[in-house]
Amino acid sequence: MHGDMTLLQLLAVLFLPGAWGQSSSNRLGVVVEAKNITLPAGSKATLACHSPRMIWTQDRLKDRQRVVHWDLVRSSPEYSVERILDMSPGANQRVYNGFNKGRISVPESAFSDGNFSLIINSVATTDRGVYTCNLHHHYCQIHQSIQIQLNVTKIARKEKRYWDGEKTVFVVLLGSSVALPCVNRRPLWREGLQEDQQQVAHWDFQPPGVRPDRADRLVDLYASGERREYGPLFARNKMSVAEDAFSVGDFSLSISDLAPVDKGLYSCHLHHHYCGLHERRIFRLTVGPPLPPALTAAPRILENDEPEPSTEDVERPRVVNVILPEHRGYFMQQMGYILATFLLLAFIVAAVIVLTRRRKKRGVEYDLRYERGNVISGGEISLESTELKACNQEPLNSDYKNNLLKERDMTKECNKDFDGKLWK
Repeated sequence: MHGDMTLLQLLAVLFLPGAWGQSSSNRLGVVVEAKNITLPAGSKATLACHSPRMIWTQDRLKDRQRVVHWDLVRSSPEYSVERILDMSPGANQRVYNGFNKGRISVPESAFSDGNFSLIINSVATTDRGVYTCNLHHHYCQIHQSIQIQLNVTKIARKEKRYWDGEKTVFVVLLGSSVALPCVNRRPLWREGLQEDQQQVAHWDFQPPGVRPDRADRLVDLYASGERREYGPLFARNKMSVAEDAFSVGDFSLSISDLAPVDKGLYSCHLHHHYCGLHERRIFRLTVGPPLPPALTAAPRILENDEPEPSTEDVERPRVVNVILPEHRGYFMQQMGYILATFLLLAFIVAAVIVLTRRRKKRGVEYDLRYERGNVISGGEISLESTELKACNQEPLNSDYKNNLLKERDMTKECNKDFDGKLWK
């Protein structure tokens, strides 16, 4: 088995180049905070590293951090939810219904082997419903649950177990016994582990130009109270971490009398192995020049033996204005607005020019048509007047008996000729 694991690791390294990087990242933890700190030489630095999840609050006599409880949901004759029992490592299991006492239980070794199955003896028809096994780890903030449906039958051949797509269904014979399974063997649910050895905090120091894997270990802290300090810095009280770090969740590192050699990268690693917590906070510390010494005058004693009030100017905090360049996307957006405005103006100007040219062209055509109409109409009028004159100038025939009848006939003929010319 060991040989197989070695072969798998070798294949992962050969064919998955990111395997080493992922494993290293998981081992170091997730970076949840990164800061750049600049302080003058000779001052004191406090690198804050807090985590409420690392507070050690276990009570060995009554551990209420881990709890298991079973609930029953009935849909008939009416919908109801009932708490069957609950249990924690530091207390006996509690059965809520008197009818179920001695009949329903969970193994006493549940928190040792991870078996939280519910045992029901002498199954009754009232036991029908949906059971839920709930596991709560309040300290680790982990909550898990599983559902099992129990049906009761009076015919032995109908006993069976199947999966309905959402949960496991047990069909059990009336009066028999059944164990509804709920097993979780993760280490955080079982006793036998020294949880105080599973919580570790340590600080590393990486000088400039040194690779992360060659960083210096400063101190190791364990929830059991054990503390391992490396190097002379802690011995000289130049660096320190609070003694009650695991009681309050404060693992801040204090560095007094800063010197240029203290410049570098400091990392606070918090590991809660059985809860799966792995966090890392990084601080880049830069040591600047020391502050100028304050000007102090020789003390003078006044007549009333009262010290003279201090007239020294208090140094004001330095404010540095940082102008960040605008994002490239914002610049392109503004250019887009400007180009769109120019295109719209160009379109309006082109439309005005086209409409103006069309109006001028229509005016010229109208003038030409008007002049031609006048010429044609003038010719017709002259023609008509000439023709009328010709008709009127025809000599009268003395053969007609009555001149009035003659004039009427001549008028009709002239009108006919004139209408014919108009139609042509």
